[in-house]
Amino acid sequence: MDRLLQLEVFSKTAELGSLSKAAEMLRMSNAAASRHLSALEERLAVRLIERNTRRQWLTEAGQELLQRCSTLLNELAEAEDAVSDRALSPKGMLRVTSSLSFAMIYLAPMLPAFRALYPDLSVQIISANRYLDFIEAGIDVAIRTREHEPDSNIVVRRIGQMHRVLAAAPSYLEKHGLPEHPADLARHNMLIYNLANDPYSLRLSKGSTTQTIRIAPTLDSNDGQIICGAARAGLGILIQPLYIVQSDIAAGRLVPVLRGWELPLLTMNIAYQNRVRLPAKIRVFSDFLVTYIREHSEPGIWIDAAK
Repeated sequence: MDRLLQLEVFSKTAELGSLSKAAEMLRMSNAAASRHLSALEERLAVRLIERNTRRQWLTEAGQELLQRCSTLLNELAEAEDAVSDRALSPKGMLRVTSSLSFAMIYLAPMLPAFRALYPDLSVQIISANRYLDFIEAGIDVAIRTREHEPDSNIVVRRIGQMHRVLAAAPSYLEKHGLPEHPADLARHNMLIYNLANDPYSLRLSKGSTTQTIRIAPTLDSNDGQIICGAARAGLGILIQPLYIVQSDIAAGRLVPVLRGWELPLLTMNIAYQNRVRLPAKIRVFSDFLVTYIREHSEPGIWIDAAK
């Protein structure tokens, strides 16, 4: 057990840049923290932290140990929390951000069942199509469509991949005709979600053939619901994730076009800050959301959805 405590003192000292701050966080005296750190260095027969009167820094051995023991301590803390969370009901406020479309189609409908399980947990949904800063916005969980986060302190849990489709209202197609080839889109009214990656370029594949075309917007917008509303009104052809337009397609309000051609898949993730102890409210929400999506989505919308 002393070995584990020694590693905790070392890890916190490296993280906080101060032995006294580490001692305070671990609720022990500076002298006790110093003894644990010295004992660790003596046991390993190597210097882990160099110090002078102005600063401290990790040695090469200290850097390697920090990388390895941080993983160990995180896994241990998560294992302890996984057990203790079963006996504790998550409480407080959970702040979630996602696009308006995702919030309307998945988050809002799932909340009654989620709250029935966790009545002491309140949820705040912040709909935003741009990526909010976790700390500045006070975000607990973000639903995002990028596979990798630029901040290494953000953990990404994959929900799955989904199809994107081109579709238009019957009234628009009756007036302008069906595009039969990707190049035909150049003469059509295109409704573009301008926060997509390279929104004015479309890469479509059919078997071994891939074509990339440039498109000009009749309408571009930073919100998928605006795009969908304009498409239903007959303005033009949209490009949207299938989950957003599935109900309109099923009801005949929109008709898929270029059915034989496929757009690149879109990846959806749950993101949250990396913490030694992941709060129970984040864990239960993430687990519930993944299960809800798997059980309440129409067949064909998601590919390799998380389990």
